[in-house]
Amino acid sequence: MIITQTPVRISFFGGGTDYPEHFDKYGGATLGASIDKYTTISVTPLTKFFDHRIRISYSQMELCGSIDEIRHPSVRECLRYVHIDGGVEMSVVNDLPARTGLGSSSSFTVGLLHALHAFKGELVSTEQLARESVYVERELIKERVGLQDQYTCALGGVVNLEFRDGGKVVVNPLIVQKERLHALEERLLLFYTGLQRNAHDILEHQISRTAKGEVVSQLIHMQALVEDGARILCNGRDLREFGELLHESWTYKRQLSEAVSNPLIDEAYEHARGAGAVGGKLLGAGGGGFLLLYVEPYNHESVRQALASMLEVNFHFEDQGSRLIFYRP
Repeated sequence: MIITQTPVRISFFGGGTDYPEHFDKYGGATLGASIDKYTTISVTPLTKFFDHRIRISYSQMELCGSIDEIRHPSVRECLRYVHIDGGVEMSVVNDLPARTGLGSSSSFTVGLLHALHAFKGELVSTEQLARESVYVERELIKERVGLQDQYTCALGGVVNLEFRDGGKVVVNPLIVQKERLHALEERLLLFYTGLQRNAHDILEHQISRTAKGEVVSQLIHMQALVEDGARILCNGRDLREFGELLHESWTYKRQLSEAVSNPLIDEAYEHARGAGAVGGKLLGAGGGGFLLLYVEPYNHESVRQALASMLEVNFHFEDQGSRLIFYRP
């Protein structure tokens, strides 16, 4: 049996600049962090006593005689990629719901590739897992995804990425003191809006506008916030500035597509700001999912009351990325 655990992520700055439609011309950068909410995947051999050759358990159960019968696109293409054609059972457990802006689909792909490689006796680096996940999602599944989620989920920790022409990804190491991260953690609140969204339509509109050059100014401004955010974390500046940057980033993000926000989200964000939140943003492509807010500790309760209709999710940063938690080939 093989079991992997792969974190989801929160994205602070630069989302949208990690698409080739932007970074091939202007470069790109993101700043994000993995958190202690996970995709846990187990892989075990499937004996020949069953009629099916592949068993997959996630929100659905699939019993398949061949790879071609698999409905789940990531499972199907990951099996093809690592050249496993049967005799395998996979089970998936998610700490948080999918389609909520936390990079759960990339966490899934990274974790599954990690488990399948280990199933074959292959131990691979987290950077290789990130590269392979990008390839599976973009080239095999043909998803319109960026490049930050795969790397942040695979590597773990606070991750500063740079994207260059041709898809080259540079991981810029950040030295952030534990006390500093703890202080930031104490000032971030995460609320579930209750809205699950399909990011496809939002991203299609955003990418179309990016390719036409309609949102270049916004994306370049969002990209510049990455360096500012990293400096605040590393140089001991007032953390409140981090919250102010989140607000600035959100104002630019809302301009990328009219579908990024909606009246419910706008109202919730304004209520939170009125109750003391310095800034914040909707995570992921937009349209729903999780709302991340920077709130000084003395305003926590007033913000919680303002968003009483939403579910708060407590979290901590984690620094291990995708890992094997059980290995018995």
